[in-house]
Amino acid sequence: MVPHFKLLHQDINSNARLGELYTPHGIIPTPIFMPVGTQGTVKAVQQTDLVALNAKIILGNTYHLYLRPGLDVLNTFRGLHNFMNWQGPILTDSGGFQVFSLSPLRKLSNEGVEFRSHIDGSRHLFTPEKVVDIQRTIGSDILMVLDECAPYPADRSYIKKSAALSLDWAQRSRKYFNSTESHYGLNQLQFAIGQGGVFLDLRAEYLNAVIEQGFDGYAIGGLSVGEPKELMMEVVSHSVELLPKDKPRYLMGVGMPDDILHAIEMGVDMFDCVIPTRNARNAQIFTTRGKINVRNQKYKFSDELIDENLGLFPSNYYSLGYLRHLFMANELLALSIASLQNISFYLWLVNIAREKIAVNEFTKWKQEFLDYWHNNTK
Repeated sequence: MVPHFKLLHQDINSNARLGELYTPHGIIPTPIFMPVGTQGTVKAVQQTDLVALNAKIILGNTYHLYLRPGLDVLNTFRGLHNFMNWQGPILTDSGGFQVFSLSPLRKLSNEGVEFRSHIDGSRHLFTPEKVVDIQRTIGSDILMVLDECAPYPADRSYIKKSAALSLDWAQRSRKYFNSTESHYGLNQLQFAIGQGGVFLDLRAEYLNAVIEQGFDGYAIGGLSVGEPKELMMEVVSHSVELLPKDKPRYLMGVGMPDDILHAIEMGVDMFDCVIPTRNARNAQIFTTRGKINVRNQKYKFSDELIDENLGLFPSNYYSLGYLRHLFMANELLALSIASLQNISFYLWLVNIAREKIAVNEFTKWKQEFLDYWHNNTK
C-alpha cells in the first residue's frame, strides 16, 4: 500500500517539516492552512477565487451539512465536491465542537450525543458510526472522528471522564471505518483527535492509546477554547513529541499568525481557523506588513494598495481608502475583498514557511517576520 503522507525534509534548526499529503482530490503540501467552508462555502468567497489563490484544501462541517442541505441532497449530487463545484481536497470535522456548543440542546451518553437542531428543534443522534456514514455521503477526503471538545476551565475528573468517552468513540470510529466502504469510489482518510484538556499526562495516555488504532493522521483538539496561549503551546509541544513522524499532524481551530508559525516550528503540519474570514467581515485586514483595522479614519484618503507584496487580486488592485469606503457604506463587496485578502495572506504565510523550511531558515525568518509584523500592525 502506497503511504498517503511523505515527509520530505525537516529544518535542521527546529522541528518544522515539509511533507506531502496524498488525497483522492490532490496532493497537499504541508505545512498548510485550510480555509473554513463550514456549510459548503468559504464565507464571501467563490470557489473560483480559492482556485486563483491556490488554496490546496478547504474544511467543511459534518453537523451543518447533515442538517442543511441534508444527506439526500449530497447523495443526489454524489458528494460535496460536485455540489459546490470544488474539485480540491476537503476535510470535514465531525461536528463534535458544534454539537457540544449546544449545551442546552444536547444529551451525552456512551452511545453518542443526542441533540436538537439549532434550525428547527428536531431531534437527532450522532454516534461514532453514524458520523462516519455521514462523512461517507459528504465524500470528504479526510474524515474526523466524533469526540467531545471539553470546555476550559474544567477539573481533572471531568476531563478524564470526557477523554475516556472520546477514546471509546475513536476506537469505534476506526473499527467502523475499516469495515465499511467509501462512497463514489474515493479512498478516504480518517484522522483521530487527541483530547485530555490541559493535563499533559492525560494527553499522553490518550494519544498513546489512539495511535495504536493506526489512523491516517492525528489532530490535536480541545484547544483554543479559552486557555492561556502559553498553556496551549505547552500542550501542542507535548503532543507533537508523542505523535508518529510518518503521519500528518493537525492543530484544530488555531489561529493567529503567531500561533501557526510557533506550531509549525514544533512540527505541526495542518491548520484551520475561522479568523481570516470572521475578522475580515469585521474590517480587520491581515497584510504582509501588519494587521490593519481598515475602518480607521486615517485610511479615508489612503491610495495605498491593500497589499502590493502579495501580487494577487484583489490585494494589488484596490486601495485601502476604497475598501474603507465599502465598509463604511455597508457594501457587500467589502466582505468579499477583505476575506480574499485575509485568506491570501494566510496561504502566503504557510507558503513562505515551506520555502524557508526547505533551506533550513525557518526559525530565523519566523522571528524576523513576527517582529516586523507586530511592529507594523496599525
